[in-house]
Amino acid sequence: MSAISDETQEHIELLSSLPKGNGWGLADLCQYQGFWCASDRLGSIVTFQKEFKPLETDLILATLPKSGTIWLKSMVYATVNRVRFPPASEKHPLLTTSAHDLVPFLEYYLEYGTYNSFSDFNANFQSPKSRLFSTHVPYALLPESVKNATNSPKIVYLCRNPKDNFVSLWHFFNKRGSNITNPLPLEKVLELYCRGESWYGPLWDNMLGYWKASLETPSKVLFLKYEELKKEPKFHLKRLAEFLGCPFSLEEEENGGTIDEILRLSSFEFMKNLDVNKNGITPLKFRSNIYFRKGEVGDWKNHLTASMAERIDRVFEEKMHGSGLLFDA
Repeated sequence: MSAISDETQEHIELLSSLPKGNGWGLADLCQYQGFWCASDRLGSIVTFQKEFKPLETDLILATLPKSGTIWLKSMVYATVNRVRFPPASEKHPLLTTSAHDLVPFLEYYLEYGTYNSFSDFNANFQSPKSRLFSTHVPYALLPESVKNATNSPKIVYLCRNPKDNFVSLWHFFNKRGSNITNPLPLEKVLELYCRGESWYGPLWDNMLGYWKASLETPSKVLFLKYEELKKEPKFHLKRLAEFLGCPFSLEEEENGGTIDEILRLSSFEFMKNLDVNKNGITPLKFRSNIYFRKGEVGDWKNHLTASMAERIDRVFEEKMHGSGLLFDA
């Protein structure tokens, strides 16, 4: 049997010292630096914190799970690479490759291939202009090189109404592991969610971290809401492109074709019906189709009782009080 590396031993010792939580029927959670993460991902998160060497041209897409992650990845990838890969092209990478492959998660680097170190992973993803990465990690847990350096990369954060986020999480976790045959009771996970014991939560702290950073450094952190993006996709796509440093030209805006094609290519219905998203396997070893359910705003009304919805609203109103961050009912 091979010896345990010093780094692995350090992670094992750290894990043993942390509070443990309910993993929603899957991997156990541990509370690390105030947030809940999967115990089996702790080592990769710590390594990401210590070893990530960002470039000023990097772009990091941050989300809570089930808040429009694939939508944001697809939209940004298509926008940043629209000269190299015209969005109407029949050979566009998004037609045959999962957005999770094209924009990899920093904290899941071990899932994307065989690398001797995080540095190997970091160097493997290159682009003529900007490297694109993603993360579910809260702002507080990001490396200091991302948060405080003068040459830090730009971050786009997308969040979602807590009630829709909760319902989407519940459905997603019921499509995995033993939950498929033994679904999680809605009332049980609602209790966990409302006390902050959820993946990369407390959810309110995850949102507030990026919200405050966007107010303090708006040139570095762009904060988006799923519902607003749904309501005015063209307006927010233009805003997104401007923030990313690749604004649409006057010609692109006037003829509208490029913008419309990007929105079509990254739309929920179009992505859901691609073979790669119906039958593929993601780098995290999940079936791609479990990421696509409805993508609707307000679907929580079909699942939550009035008292359940009121409870979520009450918790978030209390936690968000005074922040200026609000969600429609």
